[in-house]
This record gives sequence, C-alpha cells and structure tokens, in this order.
Amino acid sequence: MTTMADIKQTTQAKMDQSIATFKHTLTKIRTGRANPAILDTVHVDYYGSMVPISQVANVSLLDNRTISVQPWEKGMGAKIEKAIRESDLGLNPASMGDLIRVPMPPMSEERRREMTKLVRSEGENAKIAIRNLRRDANESVKKLVKDKEASEDDQKRAEADVQKVTDKHIIEIDQLVTGKEQEIMAV
Repeated sequence: MTTMADIKQTTQAKMDQSIATFKHTLTKIRTGRANPAILDTVHVDYYGSMVPISQVANVSLLDNRTISVQPWEKGMGAKIEKAIRESDLGLNPASMGDLIRVPMPPMSEERRREMTKLVRSEGENAKIAIRNLRRDANESVKKLVKDKEASEDDQKRAEADVQKVTDKHIIEIDQLVTGKEQEIMAV
C-alpha cells in the first residue's frame, strides 16, 4: 500500500533525477571553454563496434581552450581524429605523435546567443519534467483520499509539501541556467 510519505519520497527522488539529467545535458552544451564531456557523444570504431572515445583513450584538458586525447592503443589515433572531425561539433583535431590536440575555436557572438537560447530551452524542458512529476504526485495523493486511505487534511499537507519540493527544484534549474548562460557569454 502506498502512503503519503512514499509519494513524497518517490517524487523527491524523481525530481532529483531530473536535475541530474539536466546537469548532464548542460555539460554537452558548448561554452567558450574546453570541456572533455563535449566528446562524450563522439563514437569511434573499435574492432567493429562503435564505442565512446572515453573507452579507447584518455580525454583530458591541456588548457582552457584545448582538449587532449591520448589513445591507449597505437593504431587508434587516426580513427579517433577522424571521428572527432566528422562529428557535428565543428572541431578540428590535430595529431602530435601519440597525442591528439582538440582546440576549441572561439565562439562568435551570434553562436553564443544561440547557445544561451538552447540552455533556456533545455531549462524549460527540465521545469516541465518537474511539473509533470508534481502533477503525478498530486494525482496519487488524490487517489489515496478517494480510496479513503487518507484524509483531506493529509491531502492538503501533502500537496503543500510537494509544491515546496517543486519550487526548490525549479529555483535550482533557474540557477543552473543562469550559471551556464554566464559561462557561455564570458569571452
């Protein structure tokens, strides 16, 4: 049997998961600075199967504007370089012996504005997910009241608690969006 506490706990956990997913999405949105996570979406052919670069090479930062990719096997360098070049990230890797340097080109003002729009849109999607979870939780609470497993006072308290958790998560999303926008607009 589901209780009010279960509903609140599940909702809190799902909202936390939504925030974690949103944070992960933000790491993939490019800023002026280099970020190794940007290569997470690039896959390379490794003995017939497509795997993320991070599974065949060490990906790290050389400096603020350069990512270094160090393949673990000799023959992988050219394949990794080709995969990065052919990705839709607009990057131009350069080999230096065993090391592949991936310089991050500076972003134009127009590109920065596009990226901030993308961040806002992703933020809006995250908020929608949070609000949907709030709606689901409130429906579960109403069902408990309808099935006479909880009183209407319990319902009011539970809905108020769910709203507090929702507001907290919405504020966190807004802060993440603002922080990411500042990061993108910083030259």
